[in-house]
Amino acid sequence: MNHTMAVSGRGAITQRSKTKQHQWVHWLSAVLLFSVLSVLCLMGKAFWDGKFDSMASLQTYIQSFGMLAPLALTLFQAFQVVVPVLPGFLGCAVGSVLFGPVVGFWCNYVGISLGSMTAFLLSRRFGMPLIQELFPVGRYDRPPRAVPTRFFLFLAMLLPLFPDDFLCYLTGVSKMTARRFVWIIILGKPWCILAYSLGFSLLR
Repeated sequence: MNHTMAVSGRGAITQRSKTKQHQWVHWLSAVLLFSVLSVLCLMGKAFWDGKFDSMASLQTYIQSFGMLAPLALTLFQAFQVVVPVLPGFLGCAVGSVLFGPVVGFWCNYVGISLGSMTAFLLSRRFGMPLIQELFPVGRYDRPPRAVPTRFFLFLAMLLPLFPDDFLCYLTGVSKMTARRFVWIIILGKPWCILAYSLGFSLLR
């Protein structure tokens, strides 16, 4: 009987521990969501105020953050993937001109990677209706079967001029696992960004 009570006691403690863990996860998720929405609102306001109309205006906007300018660029690059209204190479050019090819590369790489993962997760959560709202030209009732395969997605991340933001959203409604998608972004994305960083750094 004592053994049974001990087992029951440990089970109750384990259950309470799991409940606390779940509460922490929900709390952290809420904080993360609030942070993401705050950044999107900040960047959205800057976009509507004409801060991103050209390379010069974006450069001035990023510089206005002073010591936090690299962080501002990183967040901008994440924003332009999640809200696909701007070309990604614009931020790559500004990063290279302001910070040089090394710091500029890391700001762009981290920002675009975070934005790509966020787009994937948003699409996985909200599905095709979200994609239809963000990409209204050529409406999709269901994800195309052949897009994106692992090889195609890796090739798209590797090379310039592919619609990367659209593919990130589209992958979210495919059967590809989040882990595989993250690895494709991590391994495929830096090379194109590195080429942009080295090329645009010549403008300094």
